[in-house]
This record gives sequence, C-alpha cells and structure tokens, in this order.
Amino acid sequence: MALFSERREGIPHLPLHAVLVAFTLFTIYPILWVVSLAFSGKQSLAIATLPENPTFWDRLRAVTPWPETFSVSNFASVMADQPFAKWMLNSAIVAIGTTVLGVFMACTAAYAFSRFKFPGQRAGMMAFLVSQMFPGTLMLIPLYIILVQWLGLGSSRLGLIIVYATTSIPFSVWMLKGYFDTIPKDLEEAALMDGASPGRIFWSIILPLAKPAVAVTALFSFMTAWNEFILAATFMDQEAMYTAPVGLRFFVGGFSQQWGYFAAGSIIVSVPVVFLFLFLQKYLVSGLTAGGVKG
Repeated sequence: MALFSERREGIPHLPLHAVLVAFTLFTIYPILWVVSLAFSGKQSLAIATLPENPTFWDRLRAVTPWPETFSVSNFASVMADQPFAKWMLNSAIVAIGTTVLGVFMACTAAYAFSRFKFPGQRAGMMAFLVSQMFPGTLMLIPLYIILVQWLGLGSSRLGLIIVYATTSIPFSVWMLKGYFDTIPKDLEEAALMDGASPGRIFWSIILPLAKPAVAVTALFSFMTAWNEFILAATFMDQEAMYTAPVGLRFFVGGFSQQWGYFAAGSIIVSVPVVFLFLFLQKYLVSGLTAGGVKG
C-alpha cells in the first residue's frame, strides 16, 4: 500500500515536469540557434538548404538548431580578420574600472547611510530611488554635454567608466545599504572598545561580512558595463575605442549581414560573464552573516 500511495503521489508531478521541460526547451532554443550559426561556418540565417519541394521533415530540419557541418572559421575570422580582440580589451578595461570604482563608492555611501545620521539622509536615499524610475536614455543629452563638451572625455575609456559607475551607483547603494542594516552593530561596538578606528572597522569587519552583497554588486556593475550598448555607441565615435557590443552591430549593419560573425562574437562576449558568475557563485549562495557573531 505504501508503494502504491507513493506512485499515486508521483503521478500529478508528471504534467508539471512536462511543462517545465517544454519551457526549458523554449528558453534555450534561441541560444542553441546562436551556437549553431556560430559553428556553421556560414553567414546566412539558414543553416540547412531546402529542396524545391520540401517535405515536413525538410522543414523541420530547417528550423532545428543543428548545422550541416561544424566549423570554427567564424570564430577564427572574428578574432583574426576583425579588430574584435581590441574591442574586447576595451570592454574589459571599462567593465573592470566600472566595477572597482562603482563598488568602492557604493560600499562607502551605503555604509554611511546605514550607520550614520546626518541632514539629508532620507532625502538622499529617496533621490537614489527616484533616479531609478527614469529611463537611461533620458540622460543621454546631459551626459553628452557634461562628458564631451565640458570635460572633453569623448571616445575615452575613462569617460565611459565615469558614466557607467555613476548610473550603477543608486541601485548598488540601495542593495548594499539593506545588507549593512542586517549586520549587528554589536560587532562594531566591540571593535571600538578594543580601540579600532571606524575605517579599520569598515575594512576589516564590515566588508568581510558583506562579501555576498559585494559580490552581487560587483557582478551587477560588471554586467552593466560589459553589455551596455546605447551609451557606448553614443560616446565612442572612433573604431579603435569601440566596446564589444558596439563592434558587434557592424556585423549586421545595413550593407552586410554577417550573422555567423555576429553569433560567434556574441558567444565570445558571453564567456567572461559566465566565468565571473561561476567564480562569484560561492559568495552569491552563501549565508548573509552566518558566523558573524560566533564565539
């Protein structure tokens, strides 16, 4: 009877599992199509040739993300015949600079909002929140005037780092501030009794306990700078200074449709983000302040 009841309990899960599998296939289908285009060695969206009178199986083959022949020529051409390596280097410099600058400023600002009382504290947090309600394109004109005309930082990595760090700080401050609020103040009070300065408390106690939140903030800042296209396309008007997303658009411009190069470049661009996520995963899934008040 127990075995029969277990089987009956397992039956309702079958439709749910089927739906989950269907949605999973629906989600990964575009990714498989991009991978197929990248390894097809062609520049056309059609990875299979249809006969004059195609049958149902011929049409099914045409929409199946599996190339007729596998080739890495698209990857080799993108890296050797195109300045894609230079664009990747620009993206890496901008993303790393944005992450370092943005996380540092967000951590210090969030800690100040979490621990100190000062005039304008509530108004400052509300200003950060309100700034997230407006679309990013709304800031294009004022940012262009400030960055290009006033500071003369057009087509420069430093200018793009400043723009990305500025736009990512409000969200990062809100996220880190909420995490700092969960860290017990008793730890800081005990450190003060032992003679530690506020700066040492922040660097030696608070930041190590806030590794999960800092990791999420760093990943968010890096991905924002790495994948952003509109601001980079607006401020970068020299080909040598393009970032990878800006360079990818030239593979599928108005005069050429090099979908194989575009797919190969997209895969290359996604690899660093995947490795960064895997590296930070242990911090993303770790406990918030587990072990912070032991002993």
